[in-house]
Amino acid sequence: MNNEQICNAVKNIVLETAKMIRRERENFSFQKNVEIKGHSNFVTHIDKLSEQALVERLSQLIPESGFIAEEGTSTKKGEIYNWVIDPIDGTTNFIHGLSPHAISIALMQNNKTIIGVVYEIVHDEMFYTWEGGKAYLNGNEIKVSEYSEHQQALIATGFPYSDMVKIDAYIASMREIMEKTSGIRRLGSAAIDLCYVACGRFEAFWEYGLHSWDVAAGAFIVQQAGGKVCDFNNEDKYLLSGEIIATNANYFNIFYEIVHQHLGK
Repeated sequence: MNNEQICNAVKNIVLETAKMIRRERENFSFQKNVEIKGHSNFVTHIDKLSEQALVERLSQLIPESGFIAEEGTSTKKGEIYNWVIDPIDGTTNFIHGLSPHAISIALMQNNKTIIGVVYEIVHDEMFYTWEGGKAYLNGNEIKVSEYSEHQQALIATGFPYSDMVKIDAYIASMREIMEKTSGIRRLGSAAIDLCYVACGRFEAFWEYGLHSWDVAAGAFIVQQAGGKVCDFNNEDKYLLSGEIIATNANYFNIFYEIVHQHLGK
């Protein structure tokens, strides 16, 4: 299979898994179905069921592939191919019956992302791309916005829930961005924040305290849609560092300078 065929197969796997998630959500109970992994860090039995289903189906798609998965369903490492999976990005939203929450899947080939699929379950929005292709939302090509000035920009962020080492610097960056732009939104799903940058709903997104499964697919979709992605020091280490900036191409320089000034080295 080529990259486009693999991407289409992943989309079908994601849609089937989303049906299961919706079905299981009908009888969901916080008291019975939620485990606490840490402060404001939850996992449900549905996260685990979703990940198990994804691992099983993706293993059939590329038998030699390995996995980097949030809930640790598989720890198999592939020599060439590895799937990066978040079975439900935005679990806290999901628990409370809020959107957005999403399935996020990226395929890495020799540490390079070649497939990105993010499916927002409530609104039935499928964002996807593959190496050599364009970025799409439900079959329509998407592009980042063209806005280049602060006063035109709507920004997304995520609040740290466990790593408070940089919290003062983060709040300082948020205050400056709040003062200069048209507003900040916090949706509770990094994967969706990135996809909204990719389709032009946001001009930029920044956050720290993330994991590779939160951002691998969404970051690739931003890049394929014409945007820019980096860490707080303008390097491409965001999958490992846990910190990320994503913007449209025109707005990158002035937005990066604010974040780097407060949160960079």
